[in-house]
Amino acid sequence: MTKIVVDCGNCGPDFNSIRQMLKSSFNVKVVQTHGAEDTLAALKQQDVALVTVNRKLDRDYTDGLEVIRTLKADPEVADVPVMLVTNYDEHQDTAVAEGAIRGFGKLSLNDPQTQERLQAVLG
Repeated sequence: MTKIVVDCGNCGPDFNSIRQMLKSSFNVKVVQTHGAEDTLAALKQQDVALVTVNRKLDRDYTDGLEVIRTLKADPEVADVPVMLVTNYDEHQDTAVAEGAIRGFGKLSLNDPQTQERLQAVLG
């Protein structure tokens, strides 16, 4: 069965890189969103396996951690796994403290560790 991944806040080229990496390793459909509102709407309209959130949203440079806080505060979708997309460990640590699972950076898309983290959710 195809799983749905929602990717929030990445620019076109980064979205395409993440989508390609996910599709090459997992049976997924990747949907692009741009902020907390449309991400929440996507989660409430379909069964989503994972949300990836960019550290700084492409549309308006909103902090992706705010999106994570919004998602985790909504009891209807709080259980959906969320990963922050950033290369910086300190931001990953903050995201985990907010209820996300440790994500990955754009520079580590093809690292075995990234694949292991994704396998735990999408495998």
